[in-house]
Amino acid sequence: MGVPSTFVRVSGCNLRCVWCDTPYASWSPEGPMKAISEIVEEVSRVAIDHVVLTGGEPMLFDPIEDLASALKELGHTITIETAGTIFRDVPCDLMSISPKLANSTPGAESSWKDRHDSTRLNFEVLQSLIDMYSYQLKFVVNPDKGDDLTEIEGILGHLKGIESNRVLLMPEGTDSQTLHRRAKMLVEPAIARNWRLTQRLHIDLFGNTKGT
Repeated sequence: MGVPSTFVRVSGCNLRCVWCDTPYASWSPEGPMKAISEIVEEVSRVAIDHVVLTGGEPMLFDPIEDLASALKELGHTITIETAGTIFRDVPCDLMSISPKLANSTPGAESSWKDRHDSTRLNFEVLQSLIDMYSYQLKFVVNPDKGDDLTEIEGILGHLKGIESNRVLLMPEGTDSQTLHRRAKMLVEPAIARNWRLTQRLHIDLFGNTKGT
């Protein structure tokens, strides 16, 4: 948070998180088709070291491997944001993995409910990403309902070699008031477990606005 970064957002996702804040890149994919060379050229014009490959789900797409390789050849520091359901061998300085909790599952009225719930966690892929990359595990938490912390502990119990200071809690919400209130509720649980707490800086600065 706070690191100047160029975001490359792919359009398309294999999950349907009920609280998704980028439906234009997940639920209803949109945006122009661009060649890797075009994307690399645009990133180069911005002239910022750190590049974040995000989505949607960037690991869905074969060309992400060539894109990451091209950016790394130019000396960029690369973070990939992923739900951790798909493994790829890609150049990456930080694999920011956000395993989806039960709070992400759409309601019974959604045709995606069963598909989402059955695919939101893939422990084999998660372990491979953790073993291969410098990583962080970021969980979107709603402390107002459910027992997300117990679920997180259960997920971590299925994984080997997890360093507690690589576990991040991010309050779920799309407005500053909700995020601040929920973040305060997560302070003590995070301290007790030596986990980290992260906010959504772009919401504070710009609101829930597309493109930020």
